[in-house]
Amino acid sequence: MSRKHKTGAESGFWARLRDIRLWLALFLPGLAVTAGMCFVHWSQPGWLAFLDYKVYDVLLRQRPKPPLSGRVAVVDIDEKTLAEVGQWPWPRYQTALLLGRLKQYGASAVGMDMVFSEPDQTSPERIRRQLGALGVDMDFTGLPEGLRDNDRLLADNLAGGPFVLGYFFIFDQQDSAAAREGCPLPPPRLTVRRAPGAADRPLQISQAEGAVCPLPELTASGRWAGFFNSFPDQDNIVRWVPLTIGYKGAPYPSLAAATLMRAFGDKGAVLFVEPNPYGGQDMSLRLDLGEMGMRSIPLDRHGRVLLDYRGPSRTFPYISAVDVMQGRVPQEELAGKIVFVGTSARGLQDVRATPLDQSCPGVEAHATVAEMVLTDRFLRHPIDGWYIELLLTGLFGLWVTVQMMFTRSLWVGASALLAGAGMWGVSVWSMNAMDFHLSPLAPLMALAGNFTLLTFLKFLLEERQKRFIQSAFGHYLSPAVVDQIVAQPDRLTLTGEEKEVSVLFSDVRGFTTISEKLSPTQVVALLHEYLTPMTRLVTEHSGTLDKFIGDAVMAFWNAPLDVPGHPRQAVLTALDMLRELDRLNQWFKARYGFEISIGIGLHLGSVRVGNFGSEDLFDYTIIGDNVNLCSRLEGLTKFYHQRLLVTQAMRAAAGEGFTWQEVDRVLVKGKHEPVTIYTLRDGAPEGGLGGELERWEKGLARYREGSFPEALEIFEDLGRNPGGDLYGLYAERCRHYIANPPGQEWTGVYEHTSK
Repeated sequence: MSRKHKTGAESGFWARLRDIRLWLALFLPGLAVTAGMCFVHWSQPGWLAFLDYKVYDVLLRQRPKPPLSGRVAVVDIDEKTLAEVGQWPWPRYQTALLLGRLKQYGASAVGMDMVFSEPDQTSPERIRRQLGALGVDMDFTGLPEGLRDNDRLLADNLAGGPFVLGYFFIFDQQDSAAAREGCPLPPPRLTVRRAPGAADRPLQISQAEGAVCPLPELTASGRWAGFFNSFPDQDNIVRWVPLTIGYKGAPYPSLAAATLMRAFGDKGAVLFVEPNPYGGQDMSLRLDLGEMGMRSIPLDRHGRVLLDYRGPSRTFPYISAVDVMQGRVPQEELAGKIVFVGTSARGLQDVRATPLDQSCPGVEAHATVAEMVLTDRFLRHPIDGWYIELLLTGLFGLWVTVQMMFTRSLWVGASALLAGAGMWGVSVWSMNAMDFHLSPLAPLMALAGNFTLLTFLKFLLEERQKRFIQSAFGHYLSPAVVDQIVAQPDRLTLTGEEKEVSVLFSDVRGFTTISEKLSPTQVVALLHEYLTPMTRLVTEHSGTLDKFIGDAVMAFWNAPLDVPGHPRQAVLTALDMLRELDRLNQWFKARYGFEISIGIGLHLGSVRVGNFGSEDLFDYTIIGDNVNLCSRLEGLTKFYHQRLLVTQAMRAAAGEGFTWQEVDRVLVKGKHEPVTIYTLRDGAPEGGLGGELERWEKGLARYREGSFPEALEIFEDLGRNPGGDLYGLYAERCRHYIANPPGQEWTGVYEHTSK
């Protein structure tokens, strides 16, 4: 391998290594944050669950609410009822009257969100016995036997009606010790059916230690009952309710499930258990609603259903209990309805918070379950959704990490906002169109967490890189080019690369003689006054200032960053330098008593550009044969009495709008191929200048043909024009060749033997 190719390979390797180190500085923290968020989602800490609840509440509030089925009603023991009937608890005959009225109205089932666990202390027979214990002998004459015991009266009413009693389970062993004894419950009426693969796994539903039950005689008469336990989340909001709880080895139905079963004649209720691919259990409660068909209620592994609230408090029809007892309710408001008896009176403390209402009667949870079953519309959040959320958390975290590695933070921020909005939109669509709750919380947290952290890290890395770039290039690049490099550091190669550039050399003629006329302080001041505007012109035209060599200036274009149209920019810079010199000479004439002149050489070619030097001291510069050619060209400006000389490559690439004059075909010292050089003329070729240039080209043609007498005539004629030193130079050459013919090897190329 050649040294040149070896150096290029090494520089590419180190550049790639530097990029890999920068990528790793972003990728590894991003990977750590993503893994951390996946672990947090997996472990579900309390704070994450709390935030997830709030996100669910927002999604539920915007979920469209369908029309109600019209088959669910709430009979409310409200403030009006308590005012007319009396305080709670009522004598049981009042409750019997309410239930009797509901039976007369033709309710298909009545679920009671209350428990009658203690004997009625207002029963006449109980009062008689209590007074007898005190030595008072009392009896009730004329009182029918059926009215002596209020509990018996209520039991008789329960026996022939579509009523479902309420009870609640106890989960603490100490609290349940007294409740466990003598607490008979009706049959659970639930059949457990297991799919293959689930038979050897115990149910994961909540297991009760005891129960607070209705009086045995009420249970024996009613024969139907359901628990009304609810388990608020940690923010005390009810989002889930259990439809089944295990007790003494059997699953029992909730009040809502038992009421639905009672309404449709107990045609069958199955708790179906099947294994899922993740090692857990999927459960559903399947109810036969007769003509309405089968309903499969999705449950979580604890036997709970996610409540799809139909609205805030009192979304369902509420009927005051006293109006039912007094017969003031139209028949059609209760006939054939599934009725839940509950209370909204604040003094009775059966008020719950829901995602849609902070003060909602607890009975509405049962009504919501019944409405979901009747309309066959359920919200689901199965284990599949949890794993999808985990997958999206990882994908979002890695996606934004990779984006930050290769894209500007501004664009990543915009795309992250779009991705976040898309994730939220998918969650909304999933809940509204698919009845599937897909939480966007963990993916959005991974997205936001990674973006925030990596933006900060990228800022630190870029600031360090910017400080290096600004320090390295701030003194010899234009501010605009430095800003470009800072904005796009990936385009910067400091270890050297092969590149086509435009090169400029300029030099003050006779500066040594000028210096002898001035003091050292004046020389420094003169150089400062001359070099400052010249440097500014280079940088204003997107050029790179290479170095000052005494009074000489070296600059180039198209490195370290690409400069579109750089040959034209170089030519425009040279013209502006000459115009600026004319302005400066007025000041120099007034201050120092003389003017200065400069020569400028321009060339276009391939060079090696990068940091060159020793390990301890290096410079960002260009090297190569084309650099040497441009330096020689600047030196030839004195020989040809021109202020500006350019090569044919530069002339061809500079574009339109310039008036060029060919100067010579030369072979400079150290070169083996001739180069055609040009200068720029002020004025348009359509005027008198056009005729002069036409004559000049004709004279050059005669000169290169070896017709020296004819060429001499033309050059002498042209020498009468202003600035005719070039023509005089060619006239002198013709005279020399007339006297000393060049021979057969003549090609018209002039060889310069000195620099």
